[in-house]
Amino acid sequence: MSEKTKPVEGQLPEALPPGCTLSRRTFLEGVGATAGLLLAGTVPGLATVASTQAKEPGVPKGNEAIASILEEDGALRYPGHTVDYAEPPGDEKWAMVIDVKACIGCRRCVYACVKENNIGRNSGFTYIQVLEMEAGKIDIEHANLDYDEAGRPDKWYMPVQCMQCAEAPCVYGCPVTATWRDPDGIVVIDYDKCIACRNCITTCPYGARHFNWVEPEVPEEERNPDVPVEAKAGVVEKCTFCIQRTRKGGTTACTEACPVGARKFGDLNDPNSEVSILLKTRRVWRLKEEYGTEPMIWYVG
Repeated sequence: MSEKTKPVEGQLPEALPPGCTLSRRTFLEGVGATAGLLLAGTVPGLATVASTQAKEPGVPKGNEAIASILEEDGALRYPGHTVDYAEPPGDEKWAMVIDVKACIGCRRCVYACVKENNIGRNSGFTYIQVLEMEAGKIDIEHANLDYDEAGRPDKWYMPVQCMQCAEAPCVYGCPVTATWRDPDGIVVIDYDKCIACRNCITTCPYGARHFNWVEPEVPEEERNPDVPVEAKAGVVEKCTFCIQRTRKGGTTACTEACPVGARKFGDLNDPNSEVSILLKTRRVWRLKEEYGTEPMIWYVG
């Protein structure tokens, strides 16, 4: 093992859970393919801070977007049913908060997501990418995806993925309504309806949708029976907030896998949920908020 890649004391190993055959080399080759997107400007840029600490209970002052989301009655192009591999949506409004100050860049969220969601080991993409940047600097457009050593004190790390937008341009961009936003806020894709036009990829300002050019290869012993595999061949896929888990009372695989608790997932309709409390008490911001997409992932730190 070279000095460059040798783990330092106290640093978490960048390895997959036991039994998962997605090697570090394969992973890096996959995310390396997204580096061109990063340089082309399709990976999200920062928006201004959206809220300040609330001085009274309720919606934070300066973040009226949260109030409008909570008051929503319907959903974006919802056909009256969800995808066939998930439970029907409930009364929740799902959201996530990511603490970039706590994130150590270990990529365990990435590996957990790959395994949970049957992402093809040969597909060349992951739903989550972790950006490495210089300490004290914000330069997302030139961030490093292909770093070898996590947890460096002279760097900071920022995970990005589908933002589950309340006003999702990818949904508006689909000509056959193969993607929509469920009433609980999760944007889904019906693989059987997708016609592979890839217009949703073009309209997504976050580079969060991915097209399967090949049939996904997932070892039989690693397949999650709750998530389709073969249906993903030749169609677009993306993060779904682990709809197969969260609709059953669980949390997302990435949240569960984070060793430092940098991710919080929960219901905005519950004032006592971790995400609700964080949005009321912390300075938060969202990516490309100026686009009016109303992302349901906030950042703190």
